[in-house]
Amino acid sequence: MYPKKELAQIVISACHQFNIDTVVISPGSRNAPLTVGFSNHPSINALSVVDERCAAFFALGIAQQTQKPVAIVCTSGSALLNYYPAIAEAFYSNIPLVVISADRPKQLIDIGDGQTIRQENVFQNHILFSANLIDDASKKEFNINLISEAFQKAISKRGPIHINVPFDEPLYEIVDELNKFNFPLVTSSGVEKSVDFQKLTNIWNSSARKLILIGVNAPDEALQNLIKLFINDNSVIILTETTSNIASENTINAIDKLIFPLTDNEFSELKPEILLTFGGMVVSKKIKQFLRNHQPEHHWHVDEQRAMNTYHCLSEFIQEKPTTFLAELVSVSEKKKSDYQQKWLSLKAKRAEKHQQYLSKIEYSDLKVFEPILESIPENSQLQLGNSSVVRYAQLFDVKDSLRVFCNRGTSGIDGSTSTAIGAAFASKEQVVFITGDLSFLYDSNALWNNYIPSSFRIIIINNNGGGIFRFIPGPKTTNALDYFETSHGLTAEHLCTMYQLEYISVSNLEGITIVLNDFYQESNRPKVLEVFTDKEINETVLKDYFNYLK
Repeated sequence: MYPKKELAQIVISACHQFNIDTVVISPGSRNAPLTVGFSNHPSINALSVVDERCAAFFALGIAQQTQKPVAIVCTSGSALLNYYPAIAEAFYSNIPLVVISADRPKQLIDIGDGQTIRQENVFQNHILFSANLIDDASKKEFNINLISEAFQKAISKRGPIHINVPFDEPLYEIVDELNKFNFPLVTSSGVEKSVDFQKLTNIWNSSARKLILIGVNAPDEALQNLIKLFINDNSVIILTETTSNIASENTINAIDKLIFPLTDNEFSELKPEILLTFGGMVVSKKIKQFLRNHQPEHHWHVDEQRAMNTYHCLSEFIQEKPTTFLAELVSVSEKKKSDYQQKWLSLKAKRAEKHQQYLSKIEYSDLKVFEPILESIPENSQLQLGNSSVVRYAQLFDVKDSLRVFCNRGTSGIDGSTSTAIGAAFASKEQVVFITGDLSFLYDSNALWNNYIPSSFRIIIINNNGGGIFRFIPGPKTTNALDYFETSHGLTAEHLCTMYQLEYISVSNLEGITIVLNDFYQESNRPKVLEVFTDKEINETVLKDYFNYLK
């Protein structure tokens, strides 16, 4: 069965031609022609997720893993607006997401018809392309050309697009075959910015203090191998984060742990001449403050799409794939006599020793439980991290080199972390372990209303009863409104797990964690949730004392 409406057939055929094999549909009536077509297409895996916000993040998690566009389909009205958080995340994380919304015909907009809003261009600030189709047989070529341009933009620029499809009634008429359409290739008008590579090479080879800072980055073996070549130069230091997915003995992989105790004089000594950056968002606020207050003479950012002037001193935007530029640079680079790398590595060794000393003597707390949890995650697993405190705690520890680490750092929101992790688990062959905070988990609890959660999926909730991060950042405690920042709630995940048929375990001491983690990752018939309860008052003291102890 396929929809009789030609406009629906055009959209479905375009998805097939542009190799979209996964479509996440949220139920509705106005999108019936699309639902019928996608669910019956032999080459498309149609999935059903009721909550549109969760559906969009679920699809984002799939696209994050497959590196291919995934489509989401919804009915008209406010259903579409629930996609916006995931669209913004996809926009800033360069994840291809195809948003397909059913709509009312134009004559029914703003006349009091139900489930009707102004849907055209509704995501204009966070979308690569908006294709507003027209339900008129005479506009067939227009629609085909527009949708072709949209899909090619999603693929080439790696981000979200919106296809708005108006349907008049009747909506449920069907035919036996899907018509064939020819979708033309659109010539790109994008012009890459050229750079003087010889000039950059000369600057690089004459500089004795070079800092490479890597933000969010998907696992990439070629990149890993290139980074190892740069480490052989004593004038180069490489700073990474857990979400960079780069592991090497002579890189700095816990930035805040190293630089938090530094004095202004020490910062001046470590100021780079050249800052070379690539990848997505950087978690560490401290490194941003350091590089904004002690700006390098040269900041080069390498990215295929976007110039990121994070440190307010961008001098060169190198519009290339990072591995391409790094391979060119390392082939002509000359080692420079310098103690720059050694200064950083000496500090790293001191901080690592202090870190272990402190952990060995502190009481049960958020910081303490991260140590056994991260150590327990099986080799070659995937680690998904929630935002806010969780991702920041993770930056203080070394994670196993074999783990692949992901987090929604495009907008750094807590709203869809669980849904994204479930999408990643659905699309991945690895076991996926998701560590999250209690607010993030409760905020996205509808994520569990999903029929596609693998039984191997594991969730670890650090429940400190609401918004622990607001006790650490300066400001909230100086007001009389701390209760509004923290959102204390006294809730647990137990009844949610019962409702959604997930296995539930809870612990509130270190001994309990050690016992539970022994078989937490073993095969099971259902996904498992481990809820770890900690005391926010103790957490606050332990973390503040930790950074003081590092000095």
